[in-house]
Amino acid sequence: MRWVLRVQLLIMQTYGNPDVTYGWWVGNSVVTNKSGRFIGSHVAHTGLICFAAGANTLWELARFDPSVPMGYQGMVSIPHLASIGLGFDEAGVWTGAGVATIGIFHLIFSMVYGGAGLLHSLFFSEDTQNSSGIFGPDRPEHRQAARFKLEWDNPDNQTFILGHHLIFFGVANIWFVEWARVHGIYDPSIDAIRTIFPGYGDFTMIWNHQFDFLQIDSLEDVMSGHAFLAFAEISGGAFHIATRNYGEYTKYQGAGVLSAEAVLSWSLAGIGWMAIVAAFWCATNTTVYPEAWYGETLQLKFGISPYWIDTANNLPDSAPWGHTSRAWLSNVHYYLGFFFIQGHLWHALRSLGFDFKRIPQGLTNLAGVSAEG
Repeated sequence: MRWVLRVQLLIMQTYGNPDVTYGWWVGNSVVTNKSGRFIGSHVAHTGLICFAAGANTLWELARFDPSVPMGYQGMVSIPHLASIGLGFDEAGVWTGAGVATIGIFHLIFSMVYGGAGLLHSLFFSEDTQNSSGIFGPDRPEHRQAARFKLEWDNPDNQTFILGHHLIFFGVANIWFVEWARVHGIYDPSIDAIRTIFPGYGDFTMIWNHQFDFLQIDSLEDVMSGHAFLAFAEISGGAFHIATRNYGEYTKYQGAGVLSAEAVLSWSLAGIGWMAIVAAFWCATNTTVYPEAWYGETLQLKFGISPYWIDTANNLPDSAPWGHTSRAWLSNVHYYLGFFFIQGHLWHALRSLGFDFKRIPQGLTNLAGVSAEG
């Protein structure tokens, strides 16, 4: 019982009140100590992303004007598809061929993900440890599912789950590399689709691009980077699945700090950093973000914070609010990344036990002292 209470304190930061209740808007409280619900939320979230991608792809395709450059039409989904070689006819001209199928495919799978989320939330056990599935508790699939029970302050459990995530990311990277090798992707230097043969195991290239990766102008280097990521992620995933914590789990190793709040803070830090890097890459790189699909490169400016402006003159009226797709994509990525980093700091401090409720009290006391002085 004390372990359960401790985890509740770590997850939702109850500040010493074990009977605290949360409003409907505190979504994380619904999955506290409920790994089945947590998985359901993950799957349903994937369904929302899938639906957004499919719906936006169809919406952009419906309003696409072939007489206007794609980068001046405020599009995001279609340019990404064009960059990886999708939507071209047999003559090599981008016509949107097959793009509708991809959009509909995403919509169908969003329903599948949504249904799975509802099953985990409404019908399956709230905790995978107690799950009996639909065939009974003695089935092998039940014993396998129980291994993914979330134990926030258990490093062996967390590293086991992390390892599987890394392997899936690695497989996705291999899939992309093989897609470029077999099908081909768009090369802006020749304005055509061509197959890319990556340098599997070319770690020298990775080393040489440590500090100038934003200026990469070779698709072979881009795909070699993805191949290296696949190797690193699958190796790291296998390591995390196979290894366990060595010796006693001490405070030096994070005992008492590893929690749902801490895991959330790390996730926000990762996605925030990726968004900021993507913003700089999109603003300046024309190999990964071709001008044909995103518009001209941007100029970095500084005001209250960094931002990018278009360098193209006389943008057509079709450009939303007078900006290219590159400008929208770069700036939105940067500011979303910035706020994700702030969320990381917020949840990281909470996981360390910082009580934000004391800040207004401290300011009130400070104002009182100033008034008395």
